[in-house]
Amino acid sequence: MATEKYTPRLADKYKKEVIPALMKKFSYKSIMQAPRLTKICVNRGVNGAVADKKLVDVSIEEITMVTGQKAVATMSKKDISNFKLRKNMPIGAKVTLRGVNMYEFLDRLVSVSLPRVRDFKGISDKSFDGRGNYTLGVTEQIIFPEIDIDKVNKITGMDITFVTTAGTNEEAFELLKELGMPFKNIKK
Repeated sequence: MATEKYTPRLADKYKKEVIPALMKKFSYKSIMQAPRLTKICVNRGVNGAVADKKLVDVSIEEITMVTGQKAVATMSKKDISNFKLRKNMPIGAKVTLRGVNMYEFLDRLVSVSLPRVRDFKGISDKSFDGRGNYTLGVTEQIIFPEIDIDKVNKITGMDITFVTTAGTNEEAFELLKELGMPFKNIKK
């Protein structure tokens, strides 16, 4: 009995629909030239982490639940006496998603979480960095269905960065748009 290898819905869509659309738009000579998503980084700085160490643990737990992959604490790089901050103190949480986890998270983000944002009209197309990477700021973690709203003691946001192999912002925009990212005011 041969077991079939699982491929996420968006990974399948990328191969069957996104690559041909990008090939047509940018007239690449090879499918290897088409930009692809390499990783998604989710991170959160924890306000008040210096005073209360449990806030970092809660943040790690929430990001782990949302992404389906264990998050790690981010440490401070230097001493800042005004903030009572010492070097190597935990001040946030982060996780880097690749492969199956990356496509699964993107699928849940686009189809379930972003539509749950209050007064959602689409995400901004202004957050590209010039090298084909896109960063999205989420203001409330409660848009993710994995988080139980009754157990949340503080509403906090997080940054989600999409790292692509695209050389320009235009290529990265088209890639993310084809993958289903709901950008606002798309010009046809």
